Amino acid sequence: MKALAPERWLPGTVAVAAMLGLWEASVRGGLVSAVLLPAPSDIAATLGSILRSEAVVAPLLQTLALMSAGYSIACVFGVALGLAMGRSDAIYRLFEPLVEGLRPIPKPALIPPLFLFLGIGLPTMLFIVALAAFFPVLINTVQGVRGIDPVLLGTARTLRLSRTRTVVKIVLPAALPMIATGMRISLGLALSLVVVAEMLAGENGVGFLILDMQRSFQIQRMYAWLAVLAALGLVLNTSFEWAERRLLPWREHQS
Repeated sequence: MKALAPERWLPGTVAVAAMLGLWEASVRGGLVSAVLLPAPSDIAATLGSILRSEAVVAPLLQTLALMSAGYSIACVFGVALGLAMGRSDAIYRLFEPLVEGLRPIPKPALIPPLFLFLGIGLPTMLFIVALAAFFPVLINTVQGVRGIDPVLLGTARTLRLSRTRTVVKIVLPAALPMIATGMRISLGLALSLVVVAEMLAGENGVGFLILDMQRSFQIQRMYAWLAVLAALGLVLNTSFEWAERRLLPWREHQS
């Protein structure tokens, strides 16, 4: 399969290996302080001890649960509002100024005012993750719907399909590639924002642990948990690509 071809992953693997080798050599050679930036081999040893103790399970599940909830909410509301804005000029004109006003605001900047209304805890974290993941799904859905070939919509009118059947049978399938692109972007944003939210408002989870270890100067464990996050991001992205190839097989042939 194309996604598993060596020519796709080999260059990136070589680049990562070279970077890790340079990092290791810099630390061992005294060019970089091992206190502030431990060698990759030391981080790997610490990560191995964390994995063997199964201490990674509970915080990782906590982070994944929060991210999944916020991401799911964002996808549902983003697609629903995107379909409405894409299909109706009146709804588009109604919501477009609000969307363009809120979209550029860095979402972590909204956490302090959210503390005033929602308090410090789960509601604030869930809201900020959902809000950050919402806009890419919304924008891509709107663009996908408004970019549909008019011939398809004309055919639906000729066949006298109802609005609901037109959306389900024509609009949604035609817009799916753009929607999938928005969902993939939002997946990375959701992971980033859930970590930020846990650092600022959480009492557990991977983000809280990373900040807590930095404060207690457990540097190697902090970097080990960063490695866990990197692996999690890779797994999520790879899984999304796999699902996209299965659900939208025609998209790969078009690219």
